[in-house]
Amino acid sequence: MPTGTPTDPPHIDTSKAHPARVYDWLLGGKDNYPVDEAVGEKLPPEARDAARQNRQFMQRAAAWLAGQGIDQFLDIGTGIPTEPNLHQIAQAVVPTAKVVYTDNDPIVLRHAEALLISSREGATDYIQGDVRDPGGIIRHARGVLDFERPIALSLIALLHFLPEDQDPLGIVGELRSALPSGSYLVLSHAASDLHSELAAQVTAEYARAGIRLGFRTRDEVARFFGGLDLVEPGLVTAPEWFRTTPAPEPESSGIYAGVARLP
Repeated sequence: MPTGTPTDPPHIDTSKAHPARVYDWLLGGKDNYPVDEAVGEKLPPEARDAARQNRQFMQRAAAWLAGQGIDQFLDIGTGIPTEPNLHQIAQAVVPTAKVVYTDNDPIVLRHAEALLISSREGATDYIQGDVRDPGGIIRHARGVLDFERPIALSLIALLHFLPEDQDPLGIVGELRSALPSGSYLVLSHAASDLHSELAAQVTAEYARAGIRLGFRTRDEVARFFGGLDLVEPGLVTAPEWFRTTPAPEPESSGIYAGVARLP
């Protein structure tokens, strides 16, 4: 059942592009504005592939984690609802699963009702919040999730929107420190070292829209998993990560992905 619902209509600034709405456009969604579409149209075609690969990785990882008995998920940087959403995947395996979603784009709040349609046995909640305030997110999430039991922390295509001067490693560290042993970190991140020319082009187009990016090398992405036990196949490209499902079709990717367990 839902544990919260949006109240006041959010104010949406349609004069500036927002990553969540550009991502929605890349996925073929309709919940975006001309300013977001303008950014998306200037990106190389591979950007649409990356958005799809991210989404498919999330779906495979969530299903595998639920299959391992994980029934609590904290998803930060949720984006505009796109079915199947994380709670639909998790609750199809574990009907009692609880999912807390977080995003800082008001348009996601406007559509949060779709994220709050939980199974009768489970629960979902939505936080209008920013990953740069990890303490605030954790405080809210404690009202729904039991931090004495394992939780899957999902950071899908989020951290490359945090350049180094915003201390992404420290933010992830604070989030990780709140999780109990046996929890998992699920992460995907745009690469700077796989297709460097495309990465530079994407970074430049976002910058023109006032959105700063911090694409990273594999070693730099691996830092977020430091001290954790990476699940096989380790830190790989998004299409290469799978566990119990059939192997995805091989394809080029500029996205790193991984799942790791907190000891």
